[in-house]
Amino acid sequence: MRVVSGIQPTGNLHLGNYLGAIRQWVALQDSFGQDQMQADGDCLFFLADLHAITVAVDPATLGANTIEMAAALLASGIDPERSTLFNQARVPAHAELQWLLAGTARMGWLNRMTQWKDKAGKNREGASVGLFTYPVLQAADVLAYGATHVPVGDDQKQHLELARDIAAKFNTDFGVDLFTLPEPFISPAAPRIMSLRDGTAKMSKSDPSDASRINLIDSNDAIALKFRKAKSDAGELPDRLEGLNERPEARNLVTIYAALAGEPVDAVLVRFAGQGFGAFKPVLADLAIATLGPIRDRMTRLLDDRAAVARVLEKGAARARDVAAPTLLAAQRAMGLQV
Repeated sequence: MRVVSGIQPTGNLHLGNYLGAIRQWVALQDSFGQDQMQADGDCLFFLADLHAITVAVDPATLGANTIEMAAALLASGIDPERSTLFNQARVPAHAELQWLLAGTARMGWLNRMTQWKDKAGKNREGASVGLFTYPVLQAADVLAYGATHVPVGDDQKQHLELARDIAAKFNTDFGVDLFTLPEPFISPAAPRIMSLRDGTAKMSKSDPSDASRINLIDSNDAIALKFRKAKSDAGELPDRLEGLNERPEARNLVTIYAALAGEPVDAVLVRFAGQGFGAFKPVLADLAIATLGPIRDRMTRLLDDRAAVARVLEKGAARARDVAAPTLLAAQRAMGLQV
């Protein structure tokens, strides 16, 4: 079993990133354990800096964000002795394999990608080629390592299906059994975290209101203030989940508490049933501070020595290059590029 997953190195990581992806990575790493990783399982986690350049970027910002994202992952529990952590650009096999797979992928497949339509909008002629073809790079990201499982959210299922289609067609076209068809790994514990100002919108760093999100670098006082001002309603908490169906802000705050506490939402509701948000919000804030405060402090210490963080990424990249090399060579040989 091999798990491969990537995340773009965007700045201003928030609670949604932590609960939706980062904590899931840590759980996957811990489920393997040191001995199993070396024997028959592995986790490779990468910062998708090549994906980041499909849109306009500021080089200094991208470089800083890459180091800061790595520090956040390390502070959250990713252990470079048990998982392979690296940034994409340090492993040329990603880009090389993408070009080989571009001959297998079809324009019609890429045209059907929902995210391409959403991100390009009405300006498709002005969008970069990279934005159109980045699902092929995503396929290379996982196929290069023989990934058996890929953690995905609902918005990435289509891209994993494309990776499977590309893998299957390559194997058939060249008469090889080279690429594993990766399976999606969807954790039931990965909640969808919404904005603190609008329970119908996903928590996002692009929201102009900083009050809409809990940033991983927020102080304890800032976390408490944001939860105190978070949008809610005047109703009491019900004892069953159905009672939150028409209350998106209330549902979001309860979901956050349940995710942080590692408990089912129903269990949280039973405990707080009949209470209003005046009582619930301070308890939620305390739980968030207890969880995120240590991560923030570790991250701050790591960023005091950014060169050390970069060395962790290079060490991981060296291993990733070794893992990807046989697959890349086999693909080249299958296509007649290596004899």
